Amino acid sequence: MAYLDNSATTRVCPEAVEAMVRCMREGFYNPSGVYRPAVDAFREVRACREAVLKAVHGEDCDLIFTSGGTEANNLAILGSVARMRGPQVVAVSAVEHPSVRESFEALRAQGHDVRVVGVTETGELRWDEMERALDDGASLVSCMQVNNETGAILDVERLHRLIAGRALLHVDGVQGFLRVPFSMKHAEMYTLSGHKIHAPKGIGALVVKKGVRLAPRQIGGGQENNLRSGTENTPGIAGLRAAVGAMLARGDVAAALMEKKLRLLSAFQEAVPALQVNGPAPEDGAPHIVNLSFPGVRGETMLHALEASGVYASTGSACSSKKRKVSPVLLAMGLSPDRAECALRFSLCPDTADSEIDEAARALKGAYDALKRFQRR
Repeated sequence: MAYLDNSATTRVCPEAVEAMVRCMREGFYNPSGVYRPAVDAFREVRACREAVLKAVHGEDCDLIFTSGGTEANNLAILGSVARMRGPQVVAVSAVEHPSVRESFEALRAQGHDVRVVGVTETGELRWDEMERALDDGASLVSCMQVNNETGAILDVERLHRLIAGRALLHVDGVQGFLRVPFSMKHAEMYTLSGHKIHAPKGIGALVVKKGVRLAPRQIGGGQENNLRSGTENTPGIAGLRAAVGAMLARGDVAAALMEKKLRLLSAFQEAVPALQVNGPAPEDGAPHIVNLSFPGVRGETMLHALEASGVYASTGSACSSKKRKVSPVLLAMGLSPDRAECALRFSLCPDTADSEIDEAARALKGAYDALKRFQRR
């Protein structure tokens, strides 16, 4: 078996499993309680908060635990605009995750002026379009740190300089957290999700600079500074803290991942010389994601052929893969519909073994050689 779909989700690491089991068996108390075991549970939640903030250099920030990246993105985008007066100009890139893209569509439906900023064929922002949106008074900008389909990396520092305090910047860091460097000195809000870094599903967070005003998306008990009511998911938080610690203990994760990615690309190019790389040059993109097209073979067809050999990849965003035929992200980058339809995403983690890459390359060669005979002419 070769699991190459780590951008969809990762295997929970042993450290996180142990922390969660310990929390459920021994530290199951409600952290809002005032007796000693509950206070200990509260301290565990605080320790996770501090660990995540340290990892993103967010010492002057607050952290709000959420159910994952989607909720955190919704809170950042809808919550910040809800605190602004009157119709706003807001800007978003054309290649965002559905949880961001559809949040901006909700803002459009409320009467706000949404500017969709295009990207180049490598996934880089069209900086002139972003500058025009800012000159027209954009008050919120949202872009992802690492594109979940192509691995294109946002130049956050350049965007921060361009904004120059004129707007709030929200960065969706779900695919970048702990794999691509980031500092909160370059943004006002940052989203992360636990299950992308070997923590469990159902836990994420929004990092927010102090002073940024948000309207809650759910109300009730007043947890998380009145921004996310509901009893904290203490097992998930324990798992997140342990997973962050385990990732940091690995050292230079990015370098190790890039070595695996380039090895995968070399093996795949040998297996299928006709393959095409979509997005940035592999060495310029995120170290764990590569998007490839196999001319003449639909991505979905190739996906199932690989699955039959125990190789697991993806046609794109796991949150929308069941809804669409062709990736809107690839189309926004200017790929032809035929090339976009033939695309697959392969994504790695620090535990991806060389043997998995070799197995996938063998399966890929067999599948492509068999399927290309049936390509449409």
